[in-house]
Amino acid sequence: MYKILVLFAHPALQKSIAHKSLFNEIQNIEGITCHDLYDTYPDSFIDIKHEQTLLLNHDIIVLQFPLYWYSCPAILKEWQDLVLEHGFAYGEYGNKLVGKKIMLAISTGGSANSYSTTGYNEHDISQFLLPFSQMSKLCNLEYLTPFVVHDIHKRHDTTRIAQKTQEYRQLLLRLQQSDDAAMAVMESN
Repeated sequence: MYKILVLFAHPALQKSIAHKSLFNEIQNIEGITCHDLYDTYPDSFIDIKHEQTLLLNHDIIVLQFPLYWYSCPAILKEWQDLVLEHGFAYGEYGNKLVGKKIMLAISTGGSANSYSTTGYNEHDISQFLLPFSQMSKLCNLEYLTPFVVHDIHKRHDTTRIAQKTQEYRQLLLRLQQSDDAAMAVMESN
């Protein structure tokens, strides 16, 4: 069974419906470590060695966050800058993450159609996530297809949020068990 680390970064969790639901759904699943960066580091002073140990002790890393201004929340960027340091994640002797996988679990305010070449944002969601793809490449991580919940501002759509929450749970459970099964689910996402 693969061990999964979910690095959760939401600066306004009290306002969130989707991420609160997604994150709560995966709490207490054996083999999944849920790690809320804003809760752990309210002062933003990240314990680099602790974070690196967490990475070393897990096979799959999930970065869960809302897409803010086409990027991640500030603490997750700070985490990347400090934890994925030269000599650990990349560069000479920086091979500590080789063989591990990474996946994004994100939400967007816009619809799936708005994230297309003909939509409002004029680009596919994967283009906005290129920095994460490149980070994965530099750190020798296998970049998995992101899990995306679009159109999150439709707060009244609790049925869709419940459905996406179950899809997320099932995806993580499949990732724990089998690469092939998870890949099939992810490609259909």
